[in-house]
Amino acid sequence: MRFTKPAWVMHKDSAMRGDEKRVSMFSCHVHPDGSRIATGGLDAKVRVWSTKPILNHASELSGRPPKSLCTLTMHTGPVLVVRWAHSGRWLASGSDDEIVMIWDLDPTARGKVWGSDEMNVEGWKPLKRLVGHESDVTDLAWSPGDRYLASVGLDSTVLIWCGFTLERLRKIDQHQGFVKGVCWDPVGEFLATGSDDRSVRIWRTTDWELEAEVRKPFDHSPGTFFRRLSWSPDGAHITASNATNNDGYVFIAAVIARNSWTSEISLVGHENTVEVAAYNPHIFLRDPSQPVTAPNICSVVALGADDRAVSVWQTKAPRPLIVAKDVFERQIMDLSWSMDGLTLYAVSSDGTMAVFSFDASELEGIAPQSAQEQYLKRFGFVAPPLPEGFSHQIPMETAKAQTSRITPPPSPRGQSQDFGSATPATVQGGGEQVHTLIAKRKPKKRIQPTFAGSLAGGVPSSSVNGINLIPSSKPISNVHGTSVSARAFQDVSSSNSIPITVPSTSALSLSISQPFGESSFGLGLNTGDTIEDFPMDLDGEVRISALDTFGQGKGKRKAGDEMDDRVATKARTLGGDRVRENVPVRPISSRSVAPLAISALLADGSGLAGRLEPPQLVTYLKATVEGGDDLFEGRNSEGDEPNEVIFVSGKQTQWLDYLQSPILALAATPTFCAAAMQDGSVNVYSHTGRRLMPALSLGVPCHSLTGSKNVLMALTVSGMLYVWDVRKQAAKFSPTSITPILATSPNLTIVSVAVRPNGAPVIQLSDGVAHSYDPALLAWVKLSEPWWAEGSDAWQGRQRTNSLSAARGPVAIIEGAVSERMLVDSGRAEKVRPAWWNTALTLGHLESKLHAAKALDSPQEYKQALLLYAKRIADEGFRAKAEELAKELFGPVYWRPNRDESWSPTTLGMSKRDLLKEVLNIFVRSKTLTKLGQDWQEIMKRSQSGE
Repeated sequence: MRFTKPAWVMHKDSAMRGDEKRVSMFSCHVHPDGSRIATGGLDAKVRVWSTKPILNHASELSGRPPKSLCTLTMHTGPVLVVRWAHSGRWLASGSDDEIVMIWDLDPTARGKVWGSDEMNVEGWKPLKRLVGHESDVTDLAWSPGDRYLASVGLDSTVLIWCGFTLERLRKIDQHQGFVKGVCWDPVGEFLATGSDDRSVRIWRTTDWELEAEVRKPFDHSPGTFFRRLSWSPDGAHITASNATNNDGYVFIAAVIARNSWTSEISLVGHENTVEVAAYNPHIFLRDPSQPVTAPNICSVVALGADDRAVSVWQTKAPRPLIVAKDVFERQIMDLSWSMDGLTLYAVSSDGTMAVFSFDASELEGIAPQSAQEQYLKRFGFVAPPLPEGFSHQIPMETAKAQTSRITPPPSPRGQSQDFGSATPATVQGGGEQVHTLIAKRKPKKRIQPTFAGSLAGGVPSSSVNGINLIPSSKPISNVHGTSVSARAFQDVSSSNSIPITVPSTSALSLSISQPFGESSFGLGLNTGDTIEDFPMDLDGEVRISALDTFGQGKGKRKAGDEMDDRVATKARTLGGDRVRENVPVRPISSRSVAPLAISALLADGSGLAGRLEPPQLVTYLKATVEGGDDLFEGRNSEGDEPNEVIFVSGKQTQWLDYLQSPILALAATPTFCAAAMQDGSVNVYSHTGRRLMPALSLGVPCHSLTGSKNVLMALTVSGMLYVWDVRKQAAKFSPTSITPILATSPNLTIVSVAVRPNGAPVIQLSDGVAHSYDPALLAWVKLSEPWWAEGSDAWQGRQRTNSLSAARGPVAIIEGAVSERMLVDSGRAEKVRPAWWNTALTLGHLESKLHAAKALDSPQEYKQALLLYAKRIADEGFRAKAEELAKELFGPVYWRPNRDESWSPTTLGMSKRDLLKEVLNIFVRSKTLTKLGQDWQEIMKRSQSGE
């Protein structure tokens, strides 16, 4: 089994710009094809994420497909529930704004999210607002075949909607308390609801009257945020949350039997109220070699509770398969299984998501969907006929085409990473074993690359048939050899579970205790480069198999009706009807840059004449959107025809523009595109082709043009550097000359030019020195140089730049480039150095690295360098340096917010005093600065207590 907590799956507080404070997630649901997962949160938004970057490390690092696909913002209150239709065509969401919203795919709605910097890679438009509840909508459920949609809420009502026309069919108002959970019988005969009136009620779908009321296990149940219940895929049981035994002293999930509607079975072991139950969508066979009959069938159900634990149970065993404790910092709000039954997603009110990925060998006996459908026919229930002319089904010929394109499951990897040793197993009651997860911190940081993808042309189609997980190299042994009846659930003592504490990192490693022998697992994400196991489009988009036939005449309306406005039509684009032609790349000499007046260039005495050349004029040039596959192309004519720039998404031209002057350079980021012309002007466009800024006249051609997120940087052949914030339409600082860094030698040349998202330029010269401009100091500053490699023990540049540079910070990448270019490692050991050589250069290098990390806005590298610096001065016993560092981080003794602006309590978003705590811990553990560290720790305690 693999486990991960993707740190980038989050809902943000819109009022906390820049801080990216997490807010609670209340619901999650996996799309039927497994390609995406929807979440709802406190920020009143529905967010749709790709599952592939969650499950595959290489995909996460490459940004293919994009992590965030869409953000839906029509709700005005927290989104409490999201549920995909079984067909995958629609998404339903419920909120405390009393509205149920139905969302439909809109291929033309990609672009920026209103009021934010986020980009929608795909668009989901509000198809219909279902109005009827008078208070918060707490849960939703689509019936089998999407015949009905049920919604429940804090108005104590259950509303039944037609799954085709979306008209309200029935209002059930017999509950006497808030209704907080709903689920459908997989047969289609019954509907179950859970309420704060301490009952679970079962309703007939034939007449919507009450079939049964179950109260016994809920007599002493406490109040909870949700009471989410689930019906087993074989139709035999309902597992209801928020039940108790022993007059409310034992928290359980109650298993209610069909027809008798009694609860004689309890799932015991959680230390607080069970909030949600979710059955695996597949039935399981106790003996896979035997036919699908009632005695040979069992199910798998997951529970999430307020004790921050997730447990997974199989009905043939009296004890849980897995217990994961302290996975979250707060209670669990929702659970969702992927349709293939091998991945479990959980979200919590702490704003994080946890993902458990199983091997088929770990969930033994999984039966195909067809076996379940055949088994359910034995109930003999005949559903009412569909509304005439409506269908959620995919045409047979399309289904066959999809089947032929299904990606086969991946072969097992040769090796999985090992992150810990197995916990000694303890055999419990009759040989049953509870697998308890033990979390260990994985130090490797996983970055989040930016991606701005696109939908190519019309509605996307796919052969995706669910997510194929990478099998573990060491599958879990089958410890449930004996068949146990469904009534064999027994109490599980909480002492059998070892608590785990999971830090809020992106990737964690978990080891699973085994009943026999020793085994350990690398349950973080696979770090291999292979990503072909996940089907995707060549453009990196995530497809939806259910939407393959959208707009092909097999829609939901009667023949002869007016065209359905929900069917996507091809959007009209500027130049989109023109056939794209391939242009050979060749230099253009007839339109080369006109000779520049040397006297004009030397008028300022810069001495840079001829040292900065403009790019060669060619017939074709392009820039790929940072983190994506969209192209920004420039085409220069060799005659009198106009020059043009084109924005291409997939194979579709989204827009074009004609330019008077030949194009020298292009830049493209997820938020804008820019073109630099031969006449010294720069045009800046949005991704829809709007000019975001007036044409910029720089007077001379550009030497280079580059961008990052919202920032654009231009360096002219006269040596002037310009940096703009495109979103704010303002310069980051006044234009400055690069003469101070080039004038030291006539042989110096520029090797690379880049800009950071905070607007800091990074210019590396041929002598190996990397420079940036500091607007506060009005001076160029050195970021790194080969000198430090001569003696610094902290020099990290010996790592080659081509080895996973994406996983390293900007300072480390610069040092790697310096090391690679200058070959600074050669001959270091042979040279005779002064006595204090290494110490002096190490401290100087670390101090320089602190300033570089701050200039490049790299908080993790700043903290790493700070702690290395503290350890070095502690090892050397430099008390004066240590005291000065402590004073700098502590600040004024009597500092109070909003009273003294001369000192900032944070640096790069991190609290200086929190950093000081870690520095003091290093001092206290040293041999020479223990007393100093203890004294400052005492000062910290007094300042926190207000003395």
